[in-house]
Amino acid sequence: MPYRAPVDEYRFLFDHIVGLSHVVDTDRFAEATPDMTAAILSEAARLCEEVLYPLQRSGDLHPAKLENGVVRTSPGYADGYRAIADGGWVSISAHPDHGGMGLPMTVTTAVNEMMSSACLSLQLNPLMTQGQIEALEHHASDHLKATYLPKLVSGAWAGTMNLTEPQAGSDVGALRSKAEPMGDGTYAVTGQKIYISWGDNDFTENVCHLVLARLPDGVPGTKGISLFLVPKFIPDENGAPGKQNSLKVVSLEHKMGLHGSPTAVMQYDGAIGWLVGEAHDGMRAMFTMMNNARLGVGGQGIGVAEGAYQHALAYAMDRKQGRTPVQGGSGSIIEHADVRRMLATMKADIFAARAIALACAQAIDMQTATDKPHWAARAAFLTPIAKAFGTDTGIAVAEMGVQVHGGMGFIEETGAAQYSRDVRVTAIYEGTNGIQAMDLAARKLMDGGEAAYALLDEIEAQAEAARASLPELAEPVWQAAESLREAVDWMLGHQDLNQRFAGAAPFLRGFARVLGGHFHLKAALTEAGDGPRTRLARFYITRLLPEHAGLLAHATQGATDLYALTPEDFAA
Repeated sequence: MPYRAPVDEYRFLFDHIVGLSHVVDTDRFAEATPDMTAAILSEAARLCEEVLYPLQRSGDLHPAKLENGVVRTSPGYADGYRAIADGGWVSISAHPDHGGMGLPMTVTTAVNEMMSSACLSLQLNPLMTQGQIEALEHHASDHLKATYLPKLVSGAWAGTMNLTEPQAGSDVGALRSKAEPMGDGTYAVTGQKIYISWGDNDFTENVCHLVLARLPDGVPGTKGISLFLVPKFIPDENGAPGKQNSLKVVSLEHKMGLHGSPTAVMQYDGAIGWLVGEAHDGMRAMFTMMNNARLGVGGQGIGVAEGAYQHALAYAMDRKQGRTPVQGGSGSIIEHADVRRMLATMKADIFAARAIALACAQAIDMQTATDKPHWAARAAFLTPIAKAFGTDTGIAVAEMGVQVHGGMGFIEETGAAQYSRDVRVTAIYEGTNGIQAMDLAARKLMDGGEAAYALLDEIEAQAEAARASLPELAEPVWQAAESLREAVDWMLGHQDLNQRFAGAAPFLRGFARVLGGHFHLKAALTEAGDGPRTRLARFYITRLLPEHAGLLAHATQGATDLYALTPEDFAA
């Protein structure tokens, strides 16, 4: 079945849910008018539907390969990437000073999500470059900006991020890569990095690696790490790719999914690099890229969920099996209650996750445009929720998509299983969802809960306003927000962070559930009567929102019972 980009859904969310108009009202984003945004969405939809989606199965069936030290990408990927670069989609949110479109992150998030629906393996390439562009914009020297940003923005060069090493995964501070100053402003970078998405390709002129390494005087742990820009080809005096740097792709990982995306083991042997930001302050610079990527990865999960949902819906509308309870119906399996339950869950959760991600992007835009700290706090608070709930939704929806297909979902030719295989890693990379949850329960509450309580105040204010027209939906949302407020209070009352960490994952998911109810209620309020958005909101609020109670009960149990279980108990 063909993929159809949900352009109307994005427009609805922009206009009625996340308030893109507030972004456009600022001087920074004044050019992102409704007409321009509509044109951007329509053109991006055409790219995704006509160019990228036909590459989805090709990349899965014909993976990237390493041949004689050269990465050979999947058939059609070079043309697909060129269409992305030539259309300016790599640079959609990059600053105009270096050739970017300078559009809001809210719009960028929608476009990236569409591309993820169409072909996640290929979309991962420009997503990495976008993150590197932002990191360089904020932290690089003027010389590095002038040399690299125009090439990255144009898509002529691609970017990667290199954090993980065999012994240093989530514990980045355990890395062993080192950088020696050469006395001329450059550094010799040595070490091995693993899990490097799009570590190389055969369609860009250069590949630029952001590499974490330790200077000779760097202290142990994360505080002694610096960040270096290490290109595959060293730019000459004119900024063109020159001689080959001392780095190579050792191997490509054999993965569960994302076969079209080459995930490399990279070896650096005294490779020439340039310091990005201040010495020993590499994690701060890298986190600029990582936070960009975390929102982007949440969007990847939502994009895959949309693709899997469309795939499952088309099958359910067409497949006839068994006697259905609908008199005079088509006899298709969409008329069976359990299939309808799965499809409704998929659709309702996609809306909730998409609204959360776009609300996060809108907060980033408002912070960029106004430099007001409360917007920065909101963006920071929503980022781990957008990443974790977006990817968890992608995994759950893709799995349900297989189930809707029944036995045919287990057969690779239908394409349903690919969505499930491809999306699974999104809950792992750019910080596992468990790490996102611990970040939410700890660092994001270091303000005494100010950002959390501000969101809860908005949720309850809207629910109060909705009591007159939609009391049966408003009351559960208000009550859920009160329960969540109590859970935030509990977290703040426990200074032993391990007590919080024991329930951090259900705390994050409970927060996402309540935010989802808030956004569904907001959507229902746009209708005069019992329309489709109200019906979907009713499904979410009456069937899915109640999960928050169990999640928050789990979240506030502390760690005692977990540690009462001994290692021997687990092995028994």
